[in-house]
Amino acid sequence: MKIAIQGVLGSFHHQVAQQYFGKDIEVFGFNTFEEVAKSVESDAVDVAVMAIENSIAGAILPNYDIIDRHELYVVDEYYLPISHNLMALPGQQLADITEARSHPMALLQCKNFFAKHLGIKPIDDVDTAYIAKVISEQKIKGLAAVASVKAAEFYGLELLAEDIQTIKNNFTRFIILQKDKPQSVTTPTKASLKITIKNQKGGLAKLLTVLSDNDLDLTKIQSIPVMSKPWEYSFFIDTLIADEAKFNKAMESIAANYGAVKIFGTYQSRK
Repeated sequence: MKIAIQGVLGSFHHQVAQQYFGKDIEVFGFNTFEEVAKSVESDAVDVAVMAIENSIAGAILPNYDIIDRHELYVVDEYYLPISHNLMALPGQQLADITEARSHPMALLQCKNFFAKHLGIKPIDDVDTAYIAKVISEQKIKGLAAVASVKAAEFYGLELLAEDIQTIKNNFTRFIILQKDKPQSVTTPTKASLKITIKNQKGGLAKLLTVLSDNDLDLTKIQSIPVMSKPWEYSFFIDTLIADEAKFNKAMESIAANYGAVKIFGTYQSRK
């Protein structure tokens, strides 16, 4: 099976791909989430693993838009406990490090560590494991990566500080994406969807009432403006499904009375 991820081998995405699909897979790393989505859309790969939110840093809102634009389906989710670690070339000490590079979301999750180590400047970069790879290949001293233990092992780096994330109970939610609509074989307990409501007074309140009346427990709601229609908004929503019939009823009611509904996927909640 061909799996697309954002980042390089040793990244958290790579870790999820192996834990979810097993090690008998072919992993293709891309620099951006946009490229990941394109690879699925073009059939270059079978599926993709994509981070969508973190328990500390929140949602990666652009990824919802990417899924929407490339017409991809969410078929499952996976929660990975995240441990961020400061790593550098072997033989260096913490005092030798002047810069630490990583993905912006990773650095955001380690704000307290850098507040206590003002001599180390955190700098945004493309990926966690990618920086570990660059340090290893180019033998860069004075530079550290913030990445997983697997990345340190993969690229032969030494851990200078472990579990540096501010909140230790730190999870990232990943979703599994594919091009074709899946055939449901089990009763879904969660759904990801986009609802674009009409520009009318109390539209959002009415929408939430319909969802609540049908026992849909929202786990996430994010809004973005509709660029072509001023003062209209789309809402990316994740909701738990208590009763599939009620879920279907709610979607029909919203589509008929309040706005457009696009279901990215229904699947089993893993939390």
